[in-house]
Amino acid sequence: MKEPLLLLPGMMCDARLFQAQIAAFSSERPVMVMPMSGHDTIKGLAQQVLDHSPPRFALAGLSMGGILAMEIIRRAPERVTRLALLDTNPKAELPDVQARRQPQIARAKQGRLRDVMVEEMKPNYLVDGPHRAAILDLCLQMAQDLGTDVFICQSKALASRPDQQDALRSVDVPTLVLCGRADTLCPIGRHELMRDLIPDARLVIIENAGHLPVLEQPEKTNEALKAWLT
Repeated sequence: MKEPLLLLPGMMCDARLFQAQIAAFSSERPVMVMPMSGHDTIKGLAQQVLDHSPPRFALAGLSMGGILAMEIIRRAPERVTRLALLDTNPKAELPDVQARRQPQIARAKQGRLRDVMVEEMKPNYLVDGPHRAAILDLCLQMAQDLGTDVFICQSKALASRPDQQDALRSVDVPTLVLCGRADTLCPIGRHELMRDLIPDARLVIIENAGHLPVLEQPEKTNEALKAWLT
C-alpha cells in the first residue's frame, strides 16, 4: 500500500468536499479527511492533525485546509512526503477581511449561519455552470451540519493565522500548487507566489473552475493530483 493521503477541507466543509478524490485514490492508498474543529488557532489545529495522523503522509489542503497544511509542514517537515496546496493563500489575513469576521460571527450566534454562508461567502466561490446549484447546496449542507461553534472557531483561526511565506521557502518535497482559473477568493497571483517560493513546485490552473475545483472540475483536478502522487 502506498503512502497515506491526508486531505484538509476548506472552511465549513467536511469529507464531502473531497468525494471525487476519495473515490479516485482510496483503492491504492489510505485516504483520510481530517476534521477542522476543536481549536480556534491554526497552530492548535495543526498540532491536532499531527497528533492523529500516521508517521508520514502526503498532504493536500484546500483553502483553509491549505493554510493549515502550510503550518503542518512548517512544524513537522519530516512527516510530510509531498504537499499539495489548492486554492489557498500563504499570507496573513488582511485587516479589512479581519474586520468582517466579528459581524459574521455575531450573525451566526443569532442563528443566521445559513444567511452568512449564502449572502457573504459560498456563492462568490464558484463559476457559473450546470453543477453550480448542486455544489452550492452541498456547501450549505456541510456548513449547517458543522454548525455555529465550528464557524466561530474557524473564523478566529483564519483571522489570526501567521504569514507562511518564509516557511514555504524551506519546503523540499514534491509540491503541487493548484487553483481554479476563476478563483476570486484566492486568485492566481497568490498561487504564482507560492510556486515561486517553493523550490521546484508545479503550478496547475484548472479551467472553468472557481474556488472549489475539486467539485467543479473533479476529473481535471484528479489528473493533476495523480501526477503529483506518482
